Amino acid sequence: MFTRDECLARLRAQVAAGRLIIGGGAGTGISAKCAEMGGIDLIIIYNSGRFRMMGHGSTCGMMAYGDANAIAMEIGEYEVLPVVEEVPVICGVHATDPRRRMWHWLGKVKEMGFSGVNNFPTHTIVDGHFRGVLEETGMSVKKEYEMVALARKMDLFSVVYVGSAEEATEMAKAGADASTK
Repeated sequence: MFTRDECLARLRAQVAAGRLIIGGGAGTGISAKCAEMGGIDLIIIYNSGRFRMMGHGSTCGMMAYGDANAIAMEIGEYEVLPVVEEVPVICGVHATDPRRRMWHWLGKVKEMGFSGVNNFPTHTIVDGHFRGVLEETGMSVKKEYEMVALARKMDLFSVVYVGSAEEATEMAKAGADASTK
């Protein structure tokens, strides 16, 4: 496991050397091990990795086909964390899961040996009427901001998805370390 400061130092060294920062998802131990051998900078475990390894698209990870948090934890615990030694492993966290006490869940993520978190499944790629319904019922992107702020307090690195300048601003305010759109 790498601390937040160690993750940031590694990424800043890449930038200072003029190299790209490469992060990628792994759905199995062998894909993570190969990514590590190939020089990847961050390995991210998403629940969608399980579906990709079954031959399905990543969008399956946005659907109610299983407990996103439990799936990401299982992939990390049993497949990726035991074989990756030199690269920070980031856990995809479904921040709007109403069954989770996020402070408790993030404690388990850290205890398991993940170096940080990512907001996936994410509401940042949902729009239109469905997005409005999610926001109205309290399953909003604000929960993702809150999860990132809590991760920051717990010294977990965070790389986040955003879909707009407003979301990027809010994630920055929450303490996100890196983002992608």
